[in-house]
Parts: sequence; structure tokens; C-alpha cells
Amino acid sequence: MILPIYAYGQPVLKKEAEDIQPDYPGLTELIENMWETMYFAEGVGLAAPQIGRSIRIFMVDTAQVEREDSEEEGIKKVFINAHKVEEGGNPWPYEEGCLSIPDVRGEVERPAQIRLRYMDENFEEHEEVFTGFNARVIQHEYDHIDGILFTEHLKPIKRRLVRRKLDSIKKGKIKVDYKMKFPR
Repeated sequence: MILPIYAYGQPVLKKEAEDIQPDYPGLTELIENMWETMYFAEGVGLAAPQIGRSIRIFMVDTAQVEREDSEEEGIKKVFINAHKVEEGGNPWPYEEGCLSIPDVRGEVERPAQIRLRYMDENFEEHEEVFTGFNARVIQHEYDHIDGILFTEHLKPIKRRLVRRKLDSIKKGKIKVDYKMKFPR
């Protein structure tokens, strides 16, 4: 089932999400619905706060956008109860966007790699290092479960330039091809 994506201004997007237990009600269905929602909205990642749940789950599918000029393989993974172990490498800029903040894009600098401890959908624990584009998408989604939006990483002048667009999104004055839930 395709779920509505919570728009900029929704309080759940600014909350630090909670870890869950393996017996979390409807977890398998939730994960399936999140995949369906992400693909319908043409995203490469989706975090539970973006569908109104303040829990530490996000998913990433960079395999769908693998570039021929890249040596890096894409990934398709579910991350549950993810916690950052460390970030490192030279920060590099890349233009990011977000399903919760449609029509707003901006250059964000992020470290080249991240080491993450997480559970997969079977609650098996992993600790893994991700680099390049995979690391970037993971860091973006990880920020969501910590209540941080990519716009907070923009340079001050860019933040001022997008302020009007952000206000429009908050008010629901935006047209998208997927369901959204706006603040009241």
C-alpha cells in the first residue's frame, strides 16, 4: 500500500526516532509498504519519519541508479535500529533533494564514508562501511531518523533562497505526483 509522505513542517520529521523490537506490530507489512511508497515517489531512500512513524527504520536502493562511470555497486537494504559508528574521508559536495521537501534541491557536503551498526529486516546485526554515493544516501536517510533535514546542511545563503519554497510546502501549496500529508 502506498503511504502518504509527510511534508516539511510536520513535527515527526524533527524528532529523534526510537529503536524498535523484533515484535514491532506489522513490521513486515510496514517494510513492504515503505518500499512501494518509495518506488512510487521515485526515491532512492525513505525513512520511517517520512511516513509519520518516529522509529529507526530506513531503506535505500541505489542499485536502481547505478552509474556506468562508477566503480561502486549500488545497494538495496533495509536498516533497522541503525546507529552511526563513525564517519570519515574527505567531505564532498553533491546536490540533494528529499521526498518530504519536493522541488527543493541544494548542495550538501558529506563525509565520503560511514560505518554503521544496524539490523536487517530479519533482525540480524551488521556492522558495515559504506562509501561514495551509497554513503551519501545512507547519511541522508540516517539524518531523518535523527530528526535532521538536508536543508539544515545547506549554506546560509542557499537556506535563505529556499525559505519561501519551504513555507509553501508547509502550507500545502505544492504539486507532486505522490500522496503527501501536510501540517495543519
